[in-house]
Amino acid sequence: MTEDFPADPFAAFSDRLAALTAAAAARVVSVHGRDGRARSGLLWAEGLVVTAEEALERDDELSLTLPDGRVVPATLAGRDPGTDVALLKAETGGFVPLAAAPPAALATGHAVLAVGRGEYGPSAAFGLASLVGGPWRSMRGGRLDRRIQLGLRLDPSAEGGAVLDHAGRLVGMAVPGPRRRVLAIPAETIARSVEQLRTRGRVARGYLGLAMQPVQVGEGRGLIVVGVDPRSPAGLAGVLLGDVLVAWDGAPLGSVRDMLARLDPDSVGTTVTLELIRAGLPHRLRVRIGERAAA
Repeated sequence: MTEDFPADPFAAFSDRLAALTAAAAARVVSVHGRDGRARSGLLWAEGLVVTAEEALERDDELSLTLPDGRVVPATLAGRDPGTDVALLKAETGGFVPLAAAPPAALATGHAVLAVGRGEYGPSAAFGLASLVGGPWRSMRGGRLDRRIQLGLRLDPSAEGGAVLDHAGRLVGMAVPGPRRRVLAIPAETIARSVEQLRTRGRVARGYLGLAMQPVQVGEGRGLIVVGVDPRSPAGLAGVLLGDVLVAWDGAPLGSVRDMLARLDPDSVGTTVTLELIRAGLPHRLRVRIGERAAA
């Protein structure tokens, strides 16, 4: 006679995490470069792999270890420092990509799972979405659709790996953030960057043609023009050395970062009103934003 025991909920929970890890690991690769540093990458579409741009120190001699153990060469299709997305091309073979989680489905306090691939195989870290907020700008001027902070410890080799929700859907890509925080680059942000990197090899950025420094203006702050290319959009619009820019379409400009944040991909080709102070008097100029040349 066998004795019946009630189901162990903790064992069921543990098995569920292991199953989610295994499913995600089948879409996560290990990325290798000449620098010797291992990081992870996401199988995004056939022939395309996404990884963390900041971790990709060199563009050459790249290779991937695929989930089946094969090692294949990879080439850089493009990189976007603003969103920390790099796109690689490789012979990945066919696969079914991870389904993206609906943005509204993730809230602060929800469980998340980060899955990477290192030297010894898949790795996993479990935690909570410690913060889920609205759109924000990265330190390098990129526009991210959501700010997602993760309450977990990220192994260095898992940078560029998958972040999953409770249903195994893709929330985003795991990257280290400031002050030892772990962030997820949202899946919808990755998709937007990948489309431009795939078709153009880079993400467009707005261009004014100015060199600026912060300066005190009364009780506020502005940006004094210390250099201007006369053939640039700002130069052609009439911006002069010594002008102090104080607002962009009515929004205050208090730092160079404020300006860089506004020169995002959506700004290219638009016309904006720059408010400035010239010789102590207010002026307004209309400027059509150009596109920054490829580096």
